[in-house]
Amino acid sequence: MNIKITLVLIVACLVVLFVIQNISAVTVNIFFWEISLSLALLIFFIFGIGFIIGWLLHNVLAYRKAQQKL
Repeated sequence: MNIKITLVLIVACLVVLFVIQNISAVTVNIFFWEISLSLALLIFFIFGIGFIIGWLLHNVLAYRKAQQKL
């Protein structure tokens, strides 16, 4: 069996276990909004937002560094 397929299956099983263990609903208050969703979904949203912000920040800094070299 291919090592990549094995690693993907292991990660998928860990994600499923994480979701099953964190299925309880939590309420998040943001200014005037009140959102109720599962804890696992909230963690994935925050991880995704952090990933996007980090990726954008890296691109901006790389662009500025490239502009300074010119």
